[in-house]
Amino acid sequence: MLKFLGYFVVTVAVLGFGFAYYHNHKVSKMNEIEMSRYDTPEKYKNHLKGKTLVIYYSLSKHTQKIAEKIQELTGADIYEIETEEPIKHNLMAYWKIRQQLKKKNYPKLKEKAPDLSKYTTIIIGGPVWWYTVATPMISFLNEADFKGKKVAVFSTQSSNYGRYFEDFKSFAKHADIKTTISFNNTPEKYSQAEENKLINWLNKI
Repeated sequence: MLKFLGYFVVTVAVLGFGFAYYHNHKVSKMNEIEMSRYDTPEKYKNHLKGKTLVIYYSLSKHTQKIAEKIQELTGADIYEIETEEPIKHNLMAYWKIRQQLKKKNYPKLKEKAPDLSKYTTIIIGGPVWWYTVATPMISFLNEADFKGKKVAVFSTQSSNYGRYFEDFKSFAKHADIKTTISFNNTPEKYSQAEENKLINWLNKI
């Protein structure tokens, strides 16, 4: 019996490793193809009218990196969404997040949503959690009102943005979403291509 159990555990481990290797290889090739489209440097046209605000929530810092680059390029104001109780970046957090989504019990935020009345354009982004909008972002969207604003939305994820943009639209009150874009978590070697992709998108807002 113990021998059979040992074989079973080894088989599951081998299959799991094989699947992970295949998935990572597939994502790596997908990123390579995607980033090759942005080899040519882009120049930001700085065409946005009125004041712009960049809003973001970030846990692993990738979303923060994108948001800060947008601020640098556009000269926009920037606002970070923070939870009242910090969310730890560990395996237990994934289970807690799943429960938050299932029960629609989203985390409390550290501050109320900022006054958006003085802004013409809102650029807002966050990570994809369980193929949808991160729960702190949902908390923010439940408070904010984007009436009369031009809104552009971005996401960050490992490989698949799932229902992020569809769900984001359903949560964002009165948001006139002009354009969306997603950014995979890519290696440092693609940093310039990622910036080129970002500028290409900003020029379309």
